[in-house]
Amino acid sequence: MKESIHHGRNIKRFREMMGIKQEVLAIELGEDWTQKKVSLLEQKEQIEEELLRQVAEVLKVPAEAIKSFTEEAAFNIISNTYNNESNDQSTLIASSVNYQPNFNPLDKLIEVFEENKKLYERLLESEKEKVELLKKLLDK
Repeated sequence: MKESIHHGRNIKRFREMMGIKQEVLAIELGEDWTQKKVSLLEQKEQIEEELLRQVAEVLKVPAEAIKSFTEEAAFNIISNTYNNESNDQSTLIASSVNYQPNFNPLDKLIEVFEENKKLYERLLESEKEKVELLKKLLDK
């Protein structure tokens, strides 16, 4: 059974992630919009394509992101670490919706430990060199 995606709830999620209040969204959508109307919109499970596109444009996210964002996608985004060098928020959100990591977190952790080990070995070697230099200075 395919999970039904609640468009209104997704609009609310994206609006809140962007720090936009219902009143501001209403102003951006036009004169016939009010905070109450935005609130009612966010309660609708299905939203007409044209209105969805309009809201997505105001929120600066792809309409497809609103139509396809699920709880599972949200948990995947939060639980996985990823790098996205783009500052364009719509690109960031669009690429995040379907993000699937292609690395094993344990492998990354082992890499970090190995790097730490190498750093400590270099530090120890440096300290040994200092001790040798001090010994030579003291012997003179």
